[in-house]
Parts: sequence; C-alpha cells; structure tokens
Amino acid sequence: MNPPLILIADAQQDVRQDVRQSLEESGFRAMAAASASEIWDAMNSMPVGAVVLDAALRGPDGMDLCRDVRERSDVPIILVGANSSEVDRVVGLELGADDYMAKPYSTRELAARLRAVLRRGRNERALGVRRPTEARFDGWVVDSSRREVLAPDGAQVDLTAAEFALLLVLLDHPQVVIARPRLMELGGVRDAPSSDRSVDVLVSRLRRKLSHGGRPAPIVTVRGGGYMFSAVVDRR
Repeated sequence: MNPPLILIADAQQDVRQDVRQSLEESGFRAMAAASASEIWDAMNSMPVGAVVLDAALRGPDGMDLCRDVRERSDVPIILVGANSSEVDRVVGLELGADDYMAKPYSTRELAARLRAVLRRGRNERALGVRRPTEARFDGWVVDSSRREVLAPDGAQVDLTAAEFALLLVLLDHPQVVIARPRLMELGGVRDAPSSDRSVDVLVSRLRRKLSHGGRPAPIVTVRGGGYMFSAVVDRR
C-alpha cells in the first residue's frame, strides 16, 4: 500500500521544499503547492491524504481557503500560522481545521501530528481499532467501517476526521461524563491545557451537525465536569 500523499501549501518556497523533503524522509509521499489553484488541481487529480495549509497563503487568504477546502472535502487539514495563541487555534478549528501549529515548527512534530489525524480518520481500521460496525441512537446511524453518518431522514452528514473521532468516543461512553482533558486524549486531540477551548469548538461543530428536525444533539455540557452523550446507543 502506498503511503498517504501529503499536500504542503505554504507561501514560502524554502519552507515547501524543506517540509516536503522531511516528510518524504519520514515515509510519506509529499507534494508542494504555492497557491489555491495548485491545491485544487492536486485535490481534483489525485487522492490527497492530508493538507498542511499555511494561513498566510494569499489569493485567497489561507484562512478562507481552509474553510473552502473543508466545505468540499473531509480531508484532514493541519493549519499552520505565525501565532501560537489559543485564539488562533480556536479560529482554525472553527474554520474546519483538524489541528493547528505555530511557525516555526518542528517537521518531526508535524509528521507525528499527520500520523495522528490520519489515525483518527480513514486509516482507523488498518491501524487495528476494533468497534462494532454500526451504532444507532435517536434514529441516527453511524457506520464506523464506512465512516458514514446518516441522519434520521436518511441524509448523509459529512464530518471531519476530528469530529468523527470525537463522535466515536462519545458513542463508546454513553451516559458517562467525560472530562475535557480525557475527551481530548481519547479523541486523539493533541496535548493542550485543560483550559484550551479546542475541544469545546469540536463539540460545538459536532452539535450543529447532529441537530436535526428541531431536535438538539444529545451532547450535554456538565458544568465543571465535561461532556456527556445522553442518548441510548444501540450497537450492531
């Protein structure tokens, strides 16, 4: 099996070249893109495993491009930017990124984070994660083997890799209060302070997508505790 192809979209040519070489040495296939048009050309012509996207990319802005990529694809996105503040991480996640790294960053750490987002995405079965294939709750159907989420009316709901990983954790622990740090750990979210809002943003995104027909998603906020999946889960 070929290693996943990583698309590196960065405004700086030297960064594109260095990151591409480093990722190839780490066992990935990698290609570089310098603009939005090159990103779309690559994604339309070949299967891309993940995108490393520079927030400073221009024409359009890298942040806008992150949102556009997420609207068209569930490919894992690691957004990189010049700032390391919690605000930037939260904004990146709200736009649909699966992770955020501040420049300058270690290419070794980037490779580790890429493996993490791929692990909690499409490669889950190949890496030995074993769950019952199907879970049902409140008319919803979640098929982990096909990475498919169907609403009660049969419509398919697209989740990002991080959102899907979070949903699987909640389905594995129904009616159990899970503290934020533990939820981040189980979902494969990178290490962050317990006050970091990253997991809250992911929960908010998942809630919006699991709200249907005027009925809110069964994800309850437990003050001072964390989150709880309140629905009864039927495993098949």
